[in-house]
Amino acid sequence: MSSLKFEHPQENNSAHMTSSPLDHEEFRRQGHMVIDFIADYYKTIEKYPVLSQVQPGYLKKRLPEFAPYDPEPIETILQDVQDHIVPGITHWQSPNHFAYFPAAFSTAAFLGEMLTTGFNVVGFNWMASPAATELETIVMDWLGDMLKLPKSFLFSGNGGGVLQGTTCEAIVCTMAAARDQMLRQIGRENIGKLVVYGSDQTHSALQKASQIVGIHPKNFRAIETTTSTSFALSPEVLKSTICSDIEAGLVPLFLCATVGTTAITAVDPLGPLCEVAKEHDMWVHVDAAYAGSACICPEFQYFIDGVEGADSFSLNAHKWFFTTLDCCCLWVKNPSALVSSLSTNPEFLRNKATDSKQVVDYKDWQIALSRRFRAMKLWLVLRSYGVGNLRNFLRSHVKMAKIFERLVGMDKRFEIVAPRHFSLVCFRVSPSAISKANPSLSDHDNVNEVNSKLLETINGSGLVYMTHAMLGGMYVLRCAIGASLTEEKHVAMAWKVVQEHADAILGTKIIVDQT
Repeated sequence: MSSLKFEHPQENNSAHMTSSPLDHEEFRRQGHMVIDFIADYYKTIEKYPVLSQVQPGYLKKRLPEFAPYDPEPIETILQDVQDHIVPGITHWQSPNHFAYFPAAFSTAAFLGEMLTTGFNVVGFNWMASPAATELETIVMDWLGDMLKLPKSFLFSGNGGGVLQGTTCEAIVCTMAAARDQMLRQIGRENIGKLVVYGSDQTHSALQKASQIVGIHPKNFRAIETTTSTSFALSPEVLKSTICSDIEAGLVPLFLCATVGTTAITAVDPLGPLCEVAKEHDMWVHVDAAYAGSACICPEFQYFIDGVEGADSFSLNAHKWFFTTLDCCCLWVKNPSALVSSLSTNPEFLRNKATDSKQVVDYKDWQIALSRRFRAMKLWLVLRSYGVGNLRNFLRSHVKMAKIFERLVGMDKRFEIVAPRHFSLVCFRVSPSAISKANPSLSDHDNVNEVNSKLLETINGSGLVYMTHAMLGGMYVLRCAIGASLTEEKHVAMAWKVVQEHADAILGTKIIVDQT
């Protein structure tokens, strides 16, 4: 594709016009080409810088000013993808991608996504595509059973599950249900008194959801956490905060507890927190976006002990469950609360199945009307790998995290700054190592600056990609292991990159702890 400006020609019955936008033979031919392109991309993915090295606005300089009037062949388009799009991609599926949380991927999920896109159904209610709705109810019960969720969260009990796009959507929907339940008791005019609670480690999705649902900004509580609780939310501090709000005439509404916080995967104590919340008739949502997937393994299920006291629970299968974006799994004990807040019933959607009250209409469990057939890819993942293999995939990532943690611990210049619960390791160059290298850099801000510079140079190398967090004022590096292609050799290489850049910044060689 030329980057030169071109003008649209005058309209005419061009011989280049295709006869149909969906020709099955052309679909087959081009589809094979795209599959080959993607397969080759994964085969060679390690040759690309993990973090894209382009500058803002790079693509506008490479593409024409106007869309083409005449069709272009798929061969030309794919070449432009390779030449112009790939350089601007941060390669989340690279085995050397250790940033944020994983977006773990699989052949089964990709093929499921192909089927979803191929059918392209708009499953807003049961009638619109019965299989889309019914498969979703089945896979949500399957996965809920794998997690050992209480029966009250499953369709086989009195609850149920729905596939949302993201955690933010899940929290918006549950908070809206909680809001309306409470306002029916205290009057809609008192919405300004409602209070939402989380910790300073809770994902920002909670604050965004609060804004969307209409909670007054002054009534959002991000309760401070400390090292004494390993940065988990303290039930005692929560109770004290709630009591202060009640004395001020406010109404506690919603608590978001987290299993695996974004910064360091801290785990809030669900049972004690639920007990505090239930004293005040609050809705409790459990956000296990990342770590929830690990809880299909028996050895990790204790992390969600106490979930029976919650009202809703969610995890993102598109993070660490080998399912493509987007796929947030939300279970609720009382689906009618969602339906009461989110349903609309225009005449054009009226049908006998809905009127019979014997079917689920998922449009009433979410924000939007239209919805994708997300259950297809989750169904393929569950069937293609089975519970045993899925558990082993997750365990392999945890094992690699333990290896990385051990490597960090062997180098006396570094320290682990938070307990490793799953496959995330949080570390930094220690203040003592920085002081030894340069006594003038020993104060708090300079320690943070050295670690920030270390991360910048690591990512600038293109060899690996990691991100950071601020924890109690500390700048810490995060190594999140979970890409489907990552092997132990990649973890070892990542640590070597960290050490080499630390050598350059500190001017010191590796000091190995032999103990």
